[in-house]
Amino acid sequence: MTPFALAATDGAARAGILQTAHGDVPTPSFMPVGTKATVKTVDPDELRELGAHIVLANTYHLHFRPGADTIHELGGLHRFMAWDGPILTDSGGFQVFSLRDTILARDDDGVTFRSVYDGEPARFTPELAARVQAELGSDIAMCLDVCPPAGCPRAELEEAVRLTSLWARRQLAADRAPGQLVFGIAQGGADPELRRRSIEEITALGFDGHALGGLAIGESRETMFETTAWAAELLPQDRPRYFMGIGDPEGILEVIARGIDMFDCVLPTRTARTGSALTWQGRLNLRNARFARDESPLDEGCPCPACTRFSRAYLRHLVNQQELLGHRLLTLHNLRFVLDLVAGARSAIERGELQSYKQAALARLQAAEVPT
Repeated sequence: MTPFALAATDGAARAGILQTAHGDVPTPSFMPVGTKATVKTVDPDELRELGAHIVLANTYHLHFRPGADTIHELGGLHRFMAWDGPILTDSGGFQVFSLRDTILARDDDGVTFRSVYDGEPARFTPELAARVQAELGSDIAMCLDVCPPAGCPRAELEEAVRLTSLWARRQLAADRAPGQLVFGIAQGGADPELRRRSIEEITALGFDGHALGGLAIGESRETMFETTAWAAELLPQDRPRYFMGIGDPEGILEVIARGIDMFDCVLPTRTARTGSALTWQGRLNLRNARFARDESPLDEGCPCPACTRFSRAYLRHLVNQQELLGHRLLTLHNLRFVLDLVAGARSAIERGELQSYKQAALARLQAAEVPT
């Protein structure tokens, strides 16, 4: 039985339901990033109230601190972080390969690198990625992959595709937690031949879902969207399609329109910690002096705690004084903004009106842009 049920069709995109052991995930769906088993400054109950259905945690970081064995002994990741909804765990591949200076060796068996925590040598293999994620007990486990940088030589990109497929076959054969789904990752950058080859090899293995990796890592936006459009069409339509690492409002709308069902990004939470808010008036840098006496809310009509209770002037004060409440309130707002945007797209797909929703939302964002 497929874990993904189609609900409606609108061009390349569609709304569906991803069934997991810890609840259903309506798609398209944005996953707030809880790298170290927490979405920074946000309580799990608040995540539910904001409209989150699924969160992401990271194998690399949890493997080193506090250790998957510790989390397993304490009842698994859901109990450990008090989140009873679905969890997707990244394999750690992106973390390893984005920190290229820490890599000591790479071969068919796996990759050896220095831990960012103590500098000691460590090794990841597909089997270890599977074991750690099984101990964590996530609902969706991602395969260990090789994510090369944008603009790398073609030979390096081709080797990344080869290793990613090799490792995917091995991880798929490894033990998993009861009910755990496993997603494969297609690499290949924006190279049509290599991306197609990777998709062909990964989708032939029979994963529960598929991700487009190796995008949003430095290539142009035009290239990213163009590649997403034709690559998403090559992925099975009866399985979730996951774009790894996009979280700005415009980008979210564009990848949904190109057929993407799931995506994650640290942008909403990281932007909040720098004092900026995502709004229908554009991105607001609250450090700006023009907000010093601004009594209006961040976004008129937004039901988040930051907008219903506090003024821009007060939030600016908190940000400039480095008060933790400011970071927390902006995080709640930014997550609510993105989650509401995606919920709107989901409803539009069900009505068969995604393109008009996207065009109206983009026009509103572009027309209301203000200097930061």
